[in-house]
Amino acid sequence: MTNSETELVQRCLSGDAAAQAEFVSLFERRVFALCLRMLNHRQDAEDVAQETLLRALRYLPGWDTSRRLAPWVLKIAANRCRTALSRRNSIPVPCEETPDIEVAPVHVTDVADEVQRGLSGLRENYRECFILFYQQELSVAEVSEVMQIPEGTVKTWLFRARKEMAQYLRERGLAPDES
Repeated sequence: MTNSETELVQRCLSGDAAAQAEFVSLFERRVFALCLRMLNHRQDAEDVAQETLLRALRYLPGWDTSRRLAPWVLKIAANRCRTALSRRNSIPVPCEETPDIEVAPVHVTDVADEVQRGLSGLRENYRECFILFYQQELSVAEVSEVMQIPEGTVKTWLFRARKEMAQYLRERGLAPDES
């Protein structure tokens, strides 16, 4: 942890409203980005990001000062996202029978959109691991801490996620064939 993080945490714990606003400002973009990638729904991501930051401030006294602050906050966000996803998945969705329709191939105009589509197609644990490592730029050890899994599992999931993403991008014509 850096001295500025230590100072900020101490100010937050003393009830300094400006420090709490600074804390929120420091993490709001990263937390929202993680939530948006995991939930793939803007309104849900905004709600979960706000809940995450409130929880982080509430539980700041229990934070282990020997560890970095960002992985701890992102762990809270990931846990809140998992809870939101499990609630979302438990709500029955009415479906109508639709005839089989052949879908025309999508013309790629934005690679970022295709990457997001590819991410949304990954298993939940692979997606979370991929996002934390590549987009949040956490180390394997930090991803392991956030996800509460062994480092070897993080490496395996990253390998599999990269493989599935590469396959998806090849199918979309955005990556060269393996030859």
